[in-house]
Amino acid sequence: MVNYFLAGGLFMYPILGFFIFGLAFAFERLFTLTMSSINTKKFLKEVNETLESGGVDEAIELCNKTRGPVAEIFHAGLNRMHRGVAEVEKAIQNAGSLEMAFLEKNMIWLNVTITVAPMLGFTGTVVGMIKAFDDIKKMNNISPAVVADGISMALLTTAFGLVVAIIISFFQSFFVSRIDKLILDMEENSVLLIDHLVELENPKKQ
Repeated sequence: MVNYFLAGGLFMYPILGFFIFGLAFAFERLFTLTMSSINTKKFLKEVNETLESGGVDEAIELCNKTRGPVAEIFHAGLNRMHRGVAEVEKAIQNAGSLEMAFLEKNMIWLNVTITVAPMLGFTGTVVGMIKAFDDIKKMNNISPAVVADGISMALLTTAFGLVVAIIISFFQSFFVSRIDKLILDMEENSVLLIDHLVELENPKKQ
């Protein structure tokens, strides 16, 4: 593999650089999204039970002790409970927007890697073909041995660029699915929390 890398020429190095760059952000997103994932149904149940048994302050404290975007938006909403359910809903919406931005943070750099790595590979392909034709011109010969180096360089840079893009694309697709699930959890559970707060504020008459 090292020999193939060296045979690819100078363009292999920036492609490798973007691969490392993309992997760094991929692992950062993997860590962040893993830490953001909790059992939301269990957490919602705990919050509702705490609201009924200990009140808003204890529910806020529970949110403080729990990681993840759902806990953050619950915390933001419950902090406005003294102003009424309408204010809670507004606070949850605002916090939800911030949490969505946090979840999608640095995803742009994965897109950059996916776009730039193949382009560098194709540029290396062009350079390799130019070298092949220059060799033909110098040697005045079109035998395979004369053009082998240039064509090999062209194919290797294209292959490496595409492999990098494919690997980072896999990470990106996985992260998008995780982010979509987290956003759906935030929306569903925030609606359920608000419904529960409405019930607590306006208990049904027996």
